[in-house]
Amino acid sequence: MSNKQTTIKRSISLEGVGIHTGNKVKITFNPAEADTGYVFKRIDLIDSPEIEALSKYVVNTQRGTTLDKEGVKLKTIEHVLAALVGLEIDNVHMEIDGEEPPILDGSSKFFVEALESAEIKTLDKIRSEYIVKDVISYVDDETGSEITVIPNDKYQITTMVDYDTKILGTQNASLNDLNEFKDKFSNARTFSFLHEIEMLLENNLIKGGDLNNAIVYVDKKISDNTMDKLKKAFNKEKISVKPNGILDNLNLHYPNEAARHKLLDVMGDLALIGKRIRGKVIAKKPGHKTNTEFAKKISSIIELEESFKIQKDMYDKKAIMDADDIMNILPHRPPFLFVDKILEISENSITGLKYVSPEEPYFKGHFPGRPVMPGVLQIEAMAQVGGVLVLSTFPDPENYLTFFARIENAKFKRTVVPGDVLIFKLELLSPIRRGISHMIARAYVNGELTTEAEMKAKIIEK
Repeated sequence: MSNKQTTIKRSISLEGVGIHTGNKVKITFNPAEADTGYVFKRIDLIDSPEIEALSKYVVNTQRGTTLDKEGVKLKTIEHVLAALVGLEIDNVHMEIDGEEPPILDGSSKFFVEALESAEIKTLDKIRSEYIVKDVISYVDDETGSEITVIPNDKYQITTMVDYDTKILGTQNASLNDLNEFKDKFSNARTFSFLHEIEMLLENNLIKGGDLNNAIVYVDKKISDNTMDKLKKAFNKEKISVKPNGILDNLNLHYPNEAARHKLLDVMGDLALIGKRIRGKVIAKKPGHKTNTEFAKKISSIIELEESFKIQKDMYDKKAIMDADDIMNILPHRPPFLFVDKILEISENSITGLKYVSPEEPYFKGHFPGRPVMPGVLQIEAMAQVGGVLVLSTFPDPENYLTFFARIENAKFKRTVVPGDVLIFKLELLSPIRRGISHMIARAYVNGELTTEAEMKAKIIEK
């Protein structure tokens, strides 16, 4: 498997109807640059708004995965995304003139065929992967659905389906390599139980459904009234149930087609993480809610890890003063020294840094089980950075002390927790006169403002 990103060489379109709206819709896949990811564009709306295929935009998972970005929606996008992941295509722009892609035969088969006909192009940039290092799980206590990912040397998926019904029984499916997706999983069609079909019909959904794009398992006796509704909905003069418990006019591609389609759904929903996964996914009774909640959980972990990396890079940035240099200026000593480094200093401003270690002694009591750096200590840390700025103007800073004279307009925007790297930026609001300094101080974590205050200090000779 190449570690380079990919896209398609040329545009390709598909047309059909949306399974829920019944409206004709066209989707066009277009080449995209590296790091674009999967981006939908609603060309039927004013200004053609775009929606990135990311878990943070998931708002509904009933009968498919729905995205909503600033009021612009897209429904049932999982079959499209599964095709892209299965073909190892990383970047595409998708123009669509409706709110859901065409259902086609209820699988990813025709999306795969279209994308292959557009040919895959390798880009000159490394593919971004989320390498699983620990076991991560999500459990839906209400439904019993569970999904877990464990460390593995490549992306694999196993699904286990059991709906406590004799008609469907217990089914399993496993994808051991992405190159298996096209031939073994892409043509696995969506399925539903009769009682779900009745509910969907009552709610005026599946307007685009027919017996060629959904497997219907008959888990109850069909009443004459229901049979009439099904004939009307599927535009059939006659409907019957086959010996295997499925509505007629449809033959299964595989005995475990339901489990294979659930695997397809898992792959499509987990594409919303925004990165390729290197790990093995095990899904028990998967559904769109469980899949997308799991995608959100992993996305949050990735965001946190990337934040830590940014902060570590900042922490590793070459400093103009380290802790020893700071202690040559300030009288403070551990455990009451809250500045690790000075990154920049000028006549009127200074930038300092503190790594908030999980071993900070105050975390034992503030608060047990939910450690938070006290706001007063953040203020103290900013004051110490300001003290470095002020005292560095003296030839003998060790002979002076700084004391708070006033703190005004202090605001705390977010909590500071173990692992954060605080960046302090302070500026003099006026020149130092008669031993009085007046500063505006701000603290940031990963570029986000956490604390700010105006501070005055009195400089006193020892």
